[in-house]
Amino acid sequence: MKIDFTKNSDGLVPAIIQDASTKNVLMLGYMNEEAYQKTMETKTVTFFSRTKNRLWTKGEESGNFLKLTNIQLDCDQDTLLVSVDPIGPTCHKGTDTCWGDKNVQAFGFISGLEDIIQNRKDQAEGKAPIEDGAKPSYVSSLFQKGINKVAQKVGEEAVEVVIEAKDNNDGLFLDESADLLFHYLILLQAKGFKLNDIVEVLKVRHNKS
Repeated sequence: MKIDFTKNSDGLVPAIIQDASTKNVLMLGYMNEEAYQKTMETKTVTFFSRTKNRLWTKGEESGNFLKLTNIQLDCDQDTLLVSVDPIGPTCHKGTDTCWGDKNVQAFGFISGLEDIIQNRKDQAEGKAPIEDGAKPSYVSSLFQKGINKVAQKVGEEAVEVVIEAKDNNDGLFLDESADLLFHYLILLQAKGFKLNDIVEVLKVRHNKS
């Protein structure tokens, strides 16, 4: 990579630190050419600290290192995207990120859907209010019927997916697949889990293979 360290008079370029697995942004630091070279050599992220006025390896005091997995250079050749495997919290205040967010895997729309399912589960258990005059939602009613009913629905939807997989109607196959995924997310929460728990199991299996 031809990093342009000359654009700023101090010879520093921004280094955006991103978790390689969750894709969450953890912090922002700065590197000069020496910090970049040390990062590449040690595979542990090193910055140039503007307050200490020296090279600074993240975690040199706390032990919360950032293990390097990849570095990308932007189109202007003056900003780095650094993918890492963080060891412990990243922020010096003890939080996962310097914005105070938890560094957990997010799945976009699916994560939002999980939040809605959680709310419906809370309503079914009397932990969240239902608007006056409103009937319990389909999901709340399903939770109220218990784990056997939830599991039964997953089985029914799985059979429908298999049936449509043998046909040539892609629309029906996708519809039934969406129904299966939706009810599987409900089953996970009925058992006290979410999609992230399944992802962690898959990660362990992958690392063992």
